[in-house]
Amino acid sequence: MPSYDSFFNAFVTLLVTIDPPGLAPLFLAVTRGMNRDERRQVSVRASVIGFSVMALFALAGALILSVFGITLPAFRVAGGLLLFFIAFEMVFEKRQDRKEKISDVAITKDMIHNIAAFPLAIPLIAGPGAISATVLLSGSFQGFAAQAALVGIIAVCLLLTYLVFILAERIDRFLGQTGRSILTRLLGVILAALAVQFVADGIRELMAV
Repeated sequence: MPSYDSFFNAFVTLLVTIDPPGLAPLFLAVTRGMNRDERRQVSVRASVIGFSVMALFALAGALILSVFGITLPAFRVAGGLLLFFIAFEMVFEKRQDRKEKISDVAITKDMIHNIAAFPLAIPLIAGPGAISATVLLSGSFQGFAAQAALVGIIAVCLLLTYLVFILAERIDRFLGQTGRSILTRLLGVILAALAVQFVADGIRELMAV
């Protein structure tokens, strides 16, 4: 079984890449005009779909990579670079602007009945960064018990995301623009450090081959 530090790093990595606080205002935007019960239904469905996608990559990520002939160390480097780019966007507030554009497109295309799947579950919850992080982490969680633990971590992250959706109005009012900006930048720095570690580990493994 992985160490306690590995579990904690996995939890932090997934939570930061999903970024539930950053999704709160976007959730309110794409569910504009809905009542509380309708928003709760959207929250449940989006969380379940997001969990299913991420759990699939947690359990079969290595198999999916092997089909395309990609080694885990190579994906570790590529995924680490992608996560670093996401961290860069978070620190300089680029990511929120991009997510807001995605949510606006969904509304203008009259996809209000399917917003739980798009854009909430994919790509806002289970986006490229979260999927990459999941596949990278799955390489360190080998064996049935470890994989089950990773799926459990994903479930906890998605449960927190669901709670954020339910409390979105209160969280958005509490954090305010300044609070969201500070939190996003802080999480971005943490994610950047984790991304560098992924790249370093991948390069070391590639050189050892």
